[in-house]
Amino acid sequence: MTIQTAFTHIVTSLEPLQGQREAGNIAHIIMEHITGLSKMDRIVYKERALTAAQETQLTAAVNALLTHQPVQYVTGTSWFYGMELKVNPHVLIPRPETEELVEWVVLDVRAAQLSHPRILDIGTGSGAIPVAIKKELPHATVQAVDVSEGALATAKENAALQQLEVTFELIDILSKQAWAHLPVFDIIISNPPYICQRESADMQEQVVAYEPSLALFVPDEDALLFYREIGLMAKEKLRAGGALYFEINEAYGKETAALLESQGYVEVEIKKDLFGKDRMVKGVLK
Repeated sequence: MTIQTAFTHIVTSLEPLQGQREAGNIAHIIMEHITGLSKMDRIVYKERALTAAQETQLTAAVNALLTHQPVQYVTGTSWFYGMELKVNPHVLIPRPETEELVEWVVLDVRAAQLSHPRILDIGTGSGAIPVAIKKELPHATVQAVDVSEGALATAKENAALQQLEVTFELIDILSKQAWAHLPVFDIIISNPPYICQRESADMQEQVVAYEPSLALFVPDEDALLFYREIGLMAKEKLRAGGALYFEINEAYGKETAALLESQGYVEVEIKKDLFGKDRMVKGVLK
């Protein structure tokens, strides 16, 4: 099998599930992962034969994709903020919208001219948020917590691969006893679970079936669970004038902002993402 026939095989196999355009996009990702060649190089060397090991890898990848497994889990990598990060079923696949949350924090820190900000990321998953922040703000002290040991192992690996110093700790943020020892921070940021269980029926099968439900879902009757608890925690762990940043469920922008205001935060602001959806909220501790 040549590089060209392998590419065609992936597209033909996935087209009934994904459509031609998305099947082509996935095929390019898989072929670069298997061959290590860029798109241009694969055009130049399209008649080059795959090795037996590469053909085996191709077959395994296509079989996984046909079960709706996300391509990022098949390759074990995902791009975020210009970095190639390790991902696996212990962690959510980083989304472009979360890059906008990171950008908001970075711009605010630079505008405030904070010389050595102390920053905490709650529910870090793959470590995408704290690693990106540390990359952009090397003078910051960055700490991250998660309730999942598997997620923390992945996050530590990503920080090490990027050669960035981030401190990670296993903490259940819903337990005050677990976080009581944490120091005071200038900024707390979180992309917590925010999808109600009832919304799962309308979600892509590859998300529901493969991404960690622990990081996705909250009870239908308590959609703002993590925002409420993190908001209360941050009142004790933010310095006066410190800021709390959230990624949010687009359906609960006003409710999340109102919650922070009820907890005493000021300058509460909702930001929309590139798709025009309410996606981020910021509050400042008086």
